[in-house]
Amino acid sequence: MKHLTLATLLTLLSLLPTTPLQAQSASQHIVEVISYNIRLSRGKDGNNSWQNRRHASVEMVRREQPTIMGCQEMLPDQMEYLLDHLPEYDAIGVGRDDGKELGERMAIFYRTEDVELIRWGTFWLSDTPDVPSRGWDAAYNRNCTWGWFRHRASGRYFGVLNTHLDHIGKVAQQEGLGLIATNLRRIFPDGVPVFLTGDFNVEPTDKALKSLEGIMKDGRIVAPESDTRPTFNGWGNREEIVIDYVFLRNATAVSFRVLRDENYGAPYISDHYPVALCAEF
Repeated sequence: MKHLTLATLLTLLSLLPTTPLQAQSASQHIVEVISYNIRLSRGKDGNNSWQNRRHASVEMVRREQPTIMGCQEMLPDQMEYLLDHLPEYDAIGVGRDDGKELGERMAIFYRTEDVELIRWGTFWLSDTPDVPSRGWDAAYNRNCTWGWFRHRASGRYFGVLNTHLDHIGKVAQQEGLGLIATNLRRIFPDGVPVFLTGDFNVEPTDKALKSLEGIMKDGRIVAPESDTRPTFNGWGNREEIVIDYVFLRNATAVSFRVLRDENYGAPYISDHYPVALCAEF
């Protein structure tokens, strides 16, 4: 499936089939969407190195069987490992530093039995979103991967975006989410279900989240069965905080969970716990 820049996409949106966007199925279908900061494989993490915990990431996916999983900090070797051990999934995403292989990927994994990828692309959180770049006061290049999907059982189209906001730049956090909100509305027409996964590097009360008000809802807040426990664990050596999210639009949240109770085969699956939203549309 061809990777598109945002500018190219906007010229092609009119080519999308319109019937599934207008004639919606009367039945509701459940999808599970996970956000997971996998912690990059070249981190100096001692006993928590990728080699010692990679099997645990595979086990988590096998147990959860998510429809969609947005991963942050993923390097090419990690993407290859998961795809090799999870043949029921495919994935999209490019390196944030060159738009190809270099740097972390904001990868979106999808279960091919459940959904079909229609098209996808990447934009950078900066004033030059179509090229690899660093925005505002960010410490690193930051980008957002997006994908159009068709839900096979219902025939409905839906969208997914996955990002990792800067951990230092407060302006970059706010402007980055603002750009995501703007592009979300440009890429996905009104009425289309959309999910946004990410490590936002901000807590739920941070003003940066105001960029999404009136556009998307926080699954943690709106799900009738929810889990407000921290998502960043710092390998047990730092204060635990909530910085990982799944937001949604035009879908109904059923449950939101922090996946921190299961033993997937390693003391810590990552320095973040995955978060899982079940939703219907």
